Amino acid sequence: MSKSLFRKKSLDTILKDPHQETDHGHGGQGLKKVLTVKDLTSMGIAAVVGAGIFSTIGTAAFNGGPGISLLFIITAITCGFSALCYAEFASRVPIAGSAYTYAYVSFGELIAWIIGWALILEYAIGNIVVAISWSGYFNNLLEGFGVHLPAWLTTDPTTAKNAYAEVEAALRDGKVLDKSLLFAQEAWHSAPVIAGKHIFINVPAFVVVVLISILTFIGIKESKKTTNFLVIFKILVILFVIVVGFFFVNPGNWSPFLPNGFEGVLKGVSAVFYAYIGFDAISTTAEECKNPQRDLPRGMIYSLVICTVLYILITLVLTGMVPFTSLKVADPLAYVFELVGQDWISYIISISAVVATTSVLLVFQLGQPRIWMSMSRDGLLPQKFSKIHPKFQTPSFSTLMTGIIVAIPSLFMEIGLMTDLTSIGTLFAFVLVSGGVLTLPKVVNLKGEVQEGKFKLPYINGRFIIPILYAVFMFFMLDRVQAGLTNLTNEGLQEILFLLFVLLATTLTIATVVKQFNVIPILGVLFCAYLLIEIPALSWIYFFVWMGIGLIVYFAYGYWKSRLAK
Repeated sequence: MSKSLFRKKSLDTILKDPHQETDHGHGGQGLKKVLTVKDLTSMGIAAVVGAGIFSTIGTAAFNGGPGISLLFIITAITCGFSALCYAEFASRVPIAGSAYTYAYVSFGELIAWIIGWALILEYAIGNIVVAISWSGYFNNLLEGFGVHLPAWLTTDPTTAKNAYAEVEAALRDGKVLDKSLLFAQEAWHSAPVIAGKHIFINVPAFVVVVLISILTFIGIKESKKTTNFLVIFKILVILFVIVVGFFFVNPGNWSPFLPNGFEGVLKGVSAVFYAYIGFDAISTTAEECKNPQRDLPRGMIYSLVICTVLYILITLVLTGMVPFTSLKVADPLAYVFELVGQDWISYIISISAVVATTSVLLVFQLGQPRIWMSMSRDGLLPQKFSKIHPKFQTPSFSTLMTGIIVAIPSLFMEIGLMTDLTSIGTLFAFVLVSGGVLTLPKVVNLKGEVQEGKFKLPYINGRFIIPILYAVFMFFMLDRVQAGLTNLTNEGLQEILFLLFVLLATTLTIATVVKQFNVIPILGVLFCAYLLIEIPALSWIYFFVWMGIGLIVYFAYGYWKSRLAK
């Protein structure tokens, strides 16, 4: 049983898969190979520079002050280690499926299924968050032009109910209702009532997902052109905001640089990392690249570097223009320019926010169907998911299903825990990809020579580096470790996760000393694992429930239908 759970796919088998599927009647032809390194870099930027830079960056800056720029650097380094590992995999396994396919090679079927299920959190559920954010930006933009949609058509039931509860509390306390509470009151009373319940649905979020799904269904070439246009537009706007914003910077606002210490900076982990999720979406398009072994690694690394520079500059502008304590708002970029009397720039930012989140939706809606397509090819999902449209050469059924799964919940779902859940799914994938490089099998040609990919992960012996870093970490965290072990039976989930991380770090440090592992994948595992344990415990509970559902699906269907089982 345990052997069959961890059955692995050989690299030879994986490289033949697209051709085998064509022969087995999955649509009669493969995917269009149209993407270049420029397109892949553009897709990476499209996925990264989105809702994070226009919304979650404000909350992160509020918690960490100007020092939040350090967190972007830390997160970029963390993603950088993972990106190099993704690049090694992409060069050796140039097939759609991203971390799911890579895990199948390195760890076996059960782990591959788990990571594939986790990636649904990153792509499908993550896109619900992006769609809801898009709706907010779009409504703000319409308001700026004097167009007012009915409030009950632009929000979800939970948000509307909570907002009205604040109205009632304010009225009970005899407070004067401000603009936002007046809006919430009017929205509640104007909403239609059916069976005693006030009806609220987010129509703009639903409509944009439907339109994006149609575009991704029609073809990769059309999606590529749209993505490139959107990325050029939003980068120009962001550069404009950075240049203009520096003229309004007061250097005094950067002091103190770490007002709430490094703990305050770490509070923004989830918000900041949410800004970075998605650069791995590039790897899902491997089969549509003209030269995947060369261009996939370049696209990942180029996009990561460009996005990091933009985020750091934006953070310094935001925290320099106004005190960091005023940045806990939904639209920090537009807000700071309103404070300095430049309302016209805030309108440009609103347009760019709509464009930016549209590009994120587009890339994520491309990624999810291709992961399902790979899982279906392996027999873990019904054959229908791997069907290729004969005319558009896209995974048609998977694309339709992704559209439905994202569009319908976006009508009524609250943004709430979705950001944290999406970050857990992504970091979980990064941990497995980084660790998987260590177990990636060698390919030997007929001459007995080891065949490498076009990108080779640089080897840096970790025998001394990792133990030194481990010792430094333990020096600073010793009190927390001792407290956790002393009160183990009374600790909450957050501290238990921390102790599990310490156990993981200890194990990997010993293994690195003994086997002289490469520093890059080891640091990729440890950095991502540490960011994982900083995410609130409540989100982990939901994540475990999600994983439980996934395992039920696997043992009810995938385990028995797997092609490797046959």
